[in-house]
Amino acid sequence: MKIGNIDLGHRPIVLAPMEDVSDPPFRVICKRYGADLVYTEFISSGGLVYDAKSSVQKLAFHAQERPVGIQLFGGNPAQVREAAKIVDDAEPDLIDINYGCPVKKVVCHDGGAGILRNIPKMREITEQVLAVANRPVTVKTRLGWNDDSINVLEVVRMLQDIGVQAIAIHARTRAQLYTGTARWEWLKRIKEESGLHIPLIGNGDATSPELIQKMFDETGVDAVMVGRGAIGNPWIFRDAKHYLATGTLPPPPSWDERISVIQEHLQLKAEWLGEPKGVLEMRRMYGGYFKGFRNASFCRQRMMQEKTLTGGLEALESFRALDPEEPAEPKGLVAVPSLPETLKMPFMVD
Repeated sequence: MKIGNIDLGHRPIVLAPMEDVSDPPFRVICKRYGADLVYTEFISSGGLVYDAKSSVQKLAFHAQERPVGIQLFGGNPAQVREAAKIVDDAEPDLIDINYGCPVKKVVCHDGGAGILRNIPKMREITEQVLAVANRPVTVKTRLGWNDDSINVLEVVRMLQDIGVQAIAIHARTRAQLYTGTARWEWLKRIKEESGLHIPLIGNGDATSPELIQKMFDETGVDAVMVGRGAIGNPWIFRDAKHYLATGTLPPPPSWDERISVIQEHLQLKAEWLGEPKGVLEMRRMYGGYFKGFRNASFCRQRMMQEKTLTGGLEALESFRALDPEEPAEPKGLVAVPSLPETLKMPFMVD
């Protein structure tokens, strides 16, 4: 599969853009375990144009992440054009436009999935980005605003006709948010009925190697985008590729490997955001990393108590002695502070 001149091979698996997840530390790890293409967290066009520090920081990526796409959102065509120039100057491999985020504060300004109510404006915004981009432009969107306005066949034809070089579809409507079941039958319809000849990337509920293969087989998509299935599980890319090639799952990562990867992630997070913020925001990730293990609760609570990088790394090192299959969890924990409200927000996967 190719996006422009970017050759991603046969049946590539892509890391989705996820707010508070798909930052450089996590992208580097996912890339090492087999992600064929990675996307940044979505970046506000207004934030870039007005030089907001948090938005500008999201433009950064490491050479080892390539190919990497920078994702942009916004509902003001002129502003999105100016932001696209800034993104283009950062020299990613491609520029992606977010027409899929369902969050109210984004859609109320015609950003994200909000634009699905105004297809002429979607065209205008996309044309503004295409006019200034010196690299492939891709789009991520949804089936439609709600069940009464599923217009994805119209949308993908229009986007292809004006020059978009790949389209990712989250197979839900905006009204579904992240609930219910992704409607893969629409991915199949797009492949069969839209006349699409650029790559179609499927997204939604492909949360395991078996489901990734099922999406490929049942829908005919050219690539599968993995979002929540990768949180705390960067091994999903390696495992899925092995499953696609052999029909069997490889051995899971050892407990030692898991601990080492979490340590690396914490270290990189602290370097990326600075120690206090990096250590705090890494708390979002522990639930996924320890999910399913006998000592998961103990490990999560222990890490929630750590406020320094050194303390976190030492605590993780002490976990190596734990038996993840041990039936009883260690006792005697001190009280754990509540998770700050800013860390209770759900991950935004579009």
